[in-house]
Amino acid sequence: MAPEPISLLDRRRPSPVPPPLDWLTLADAFEVACLLRCTPPPATDARRPEIGTYRGGVAEFNREDAARRMRQLLGRLGVPVEHELATGGLRRRYELHRLYVPREHRSTYAALLETGWRQGRRELLGGPVPGASMARRAWRPRLAAAAWRAALLAGGRHVRRHCLGVRLADRDLAAVLVRGAALLDVPAMLRPGAGCFLVSVPNGPHRTRIVDSATLAPAAAAC
Repeated sequence: MAPEPISLLDRRRPSPVPPPLDWLTLADAFEVACLLRCTPPPATDARRPEIGTYRGGVAEFNREDAARRMRQLLGRLGVPVEHELATGGLRRRYELHRLYVPREHRSTYAALLETGWRQGRRELLGGPVPGASMARRAWRPRLAAAAWRAALLAGGRHVRRHCLGVRLADRDLAAVLVRGAALLDVPAMLRPGAGCFLVSVPNGPHRTRIVDSATLAPAAAAC
């Protein structure tokens, strides 16, 4: 009797799990992933649902400082990026900053962002680890600050007399911000809105702590 053919399922091997990123690389890759999740997918990618966190190597921002920060982070990660500026509007002018990674570098870019988001999200949403190392205890608040920095740069600002908030379409990022605020000793509130989520912190010392944590030192802010 002839042997039974091996099915495709039998021949399929599990995809290798990428090694964890070191803390410095993780912080940069995680912040880039958060910047992307603050914005809607570019119109050119709207019909490509298979694109994950990295969005096909394309990002669009309506604020120059958000685009400049992403360029800085990608430069530190060794990923080239092109920056295009478009202006529009008649009575009310606006700018659109479009960043895209050259095709030959997109696999590296995608791997960094997917690993950075997954690893950073796990660090922030996971509970305290008994016997955690000094490095982990130091870097978890830095990851929280990176997430808030991205949200304040690229998310929809919601400023009121009693609170500072950001509007996001990404539920996972909203949860990361709430947990990140707790790691920074700040209470945060999450409320669903019309097609978005609103994450806010009270004015006063809590707002000051979030803003101070997310603010870069002048020397590090240069692109």
